[in-house]
Amino acid sequence: MSKKATKNLLAILLAVVVIIGIAASSRAVYDNFIKEESVFALSRLGSSGSEVKQIQQKLKSLGYYKGSVDGIYGTQTKNAVTSFQRNCGITADGICGKTTLLYLGITNSGGTGSGSYSNADVELLAKVISAEARGESYEGQVAVGAVILNRVAHPSFPDTLSGVVYQKGAFSCVNDSNWYQPVAESSKRAARDALNGWDPSGGAIYYFNASKTNDAFMHSRTVIKVIGNHKFCI
Repeated sequence: MSKKATKNLLAILLAVVVIIGIAASSRAVYDNFIKEESVFALSRLGSSGSEVKQIQQKLKSLGYYKGSVDGIYGTQTKNAVTSFQRNCGITADGICGKTTLLYLGITNSGGTGSGSYSNADVELLAKVISAEARGESYEGQVAVGAVILNRVAHPSFPDTLSGVVYQKGAFSCVNDSNWYQPVAESSKRAARDALNGWDPSGGAIYYFNASKTNDAFMHSRTVIKVIGNHKFCI
């Protein structure tokens, strides 16, 4: 074989090796992408299983979903998820990723924060406290968290933490700029204290800042405690 033919053969073999290497690398990237997607367990149109049932049940309790809790992520479930996302101010794509699951109070970690509440519940409660009681004393922050938990236990309100927080018209903070501010460290501690049973509000199920609202209903409630700028009522 001539030197020229040998050089050509070597060039062809090198090209084949490079192509095989690129293909293997691309496959590894694809496999890793699939692995990452499965870790986050996104529920979307066409999905089915226990997580989808949890999503449907949560959305049903919040009034977004009217269908049956069958664990099948159909168009009706997607539309309900989209409406919920739009109301919460997060990306309204109809897909239940980590953020949407957090807002719904659903976690795949299996861990719990305090008592029967999940880590997602603790994070959500801290987020509300931070948005609603920014600038209040620590006792006032815990009291706001306690009111939310008192509502969960009260027959007149939804029976889940996320249901109480996202009940239409209940907390204006979920629709204003405060909702997107970083959660204060004190609010995280206040959430845990409230979940562990501290209730500075004395059993209140309402609170309001008299200088910021003219709502007749709130002003008609019986005030049982005043902490900082908030009046706590039943």
